This record gives sequence, C-alpha cells and structure tokens, in this order.
Amino acid sequence: MSRRSSLTPRISALLGIAGLGMGLLTCPATVRASDDLHIEITKKGLGKEVVITQGVREWFMLIEVTPENSVVLRQEKMHGTYLVDESETHDRPMTTGEVDAAITDYVNSVKARATKE
Repeated sequence: MSRRSSLTPRISALLGIAGLGMGLLTCPATVRASDDLHIEITKKGLGKEVVITQGVREWFMLIEVTPENSVVLRQEKMHGTYLVDESETHDRPMTTGEVDAAITDYVNSVKARATKE
C-alpha cells in the first residue's frame, strides 16, 4: 500500500472529528431557569442570540458583531404580539466579554421580571 493511500483514512477521520466538533460548538445551549422558563443561547459569528420562553411569552436578544460595529436587537412578544421591538447600534465591535456580560444581564433581567409577574 502506498504512503498516500494509508494517509487518506487518517485525514478523513480527522476531518470528520473536526466537523463534528464544529457542529457541537454551534449547537444551542439550553438552560432551565425555573419551572417554566426556557433559555436557549446560541453563538452567532462573533455575537450571540438568546431566546427565552415562558408559556405564551417570548424574549429575544441578538448581538451581532462586525469589524465595524455592533448591533443589539431586543424583542418581547406575548401571544405573538410585540410588546418590545428595539435595536441599538454601537460604533465599534463589542468584545467577547462585553457580549457575554450583555447576554447575562439580559437573562437576569428577564428572570427577575418573569418571577415578579
């Protein structure tokens, strides 16, 4: 058997493992915050997206980071009707720490409001 043909299965296996690893990195993380509060956080490029649901209520936040700026989108729906639909643009890219902090603050804010209501 030639050296080239013996390397092909090894390279194919490594590429398969790498592909599987990339797939796992992009899978959404699901967290149960309370009995009926469902939180799903997904990495989106350099930013993140969070979807929080509780019965007929839904909260959504997307932070999109580009080399030029960052866009933060927040939405809140009840029975399919938007209660909040706002966005803000920052004139610089947010750091990973800033994105994580913003997502954490948003999740904690929703948890606090959901438990009061």
